[in-house]
Amino acid sequence: MEQVLIDLITDDPAGLCLIDRRLEIQLEVTRRTLEVARGKIDFMWIGEDLGTQIGPMISKELFRKHILPRHKKFIDLAKAYDLPVMLHSCGSSSWSFDDYIDAGLKAVDTLQPEAKDMSPAYLKKRFGEKLVFHGCISTAGPVAFGTVDQVIENVKETLNIMMPGSGYCLAPTHSLQDNSPVENVVAMYAAAHQYGRYD
Repeated sequence: MEQVLIDLITDDPAGLCLIDRRLEIQLEVTRRTLEVARGKIDFMWIGEDLGTQIGPMISKELFRKHILPRHKKFIDLAKAYDLPVMLHSCGSSSWSFDDYIDAGLKAVDTLQPEAKDMSPAYLKKRFGEKLVFHGCISTAGPVAFGTVDQVIENVKETLNIMMPGSGYCLAPTHSLQDNSPVENVVAMYAAAHQYGRYD
């Protein structure tokens, strides 16, 4: 990872060539998959971890120069098959969302609420009419370390913020870890089922 970041910031020809060659292969595999499965795929999911817990991992300038143009190829491919695109990005990544929206992105997932500018309230207010959200239930929060009642309250609070106007799918911020008590996981999904719909 360190070498890739160095290659990006120094415009290393060999590093960029390797990145582009791998992406060419992935893009062609994706194109063939979409063609064969035409009409049987609901959306395209792409990923790029862009943030730490406290801010961006790279500058916006570097993102616009090297990351976004390469992702745009996949977004454009999805558009050719009338598919929306969802972006996975851990950490503080909302700083990139405007550029992704302009490129055609429709949804974002992971959404770690403890990271900078990633709280449900911030995301809903800032991007609620432009993006669909998937996540926001922290795997480092009540699900892992709280009580059943705290999990239920966390789910209810998140739903109260994210549900109005639609465009939200309640989910953990990432794969549930083995430090999450089973009763908390069950409580999360039970609360989502109970409170996550309009009557």
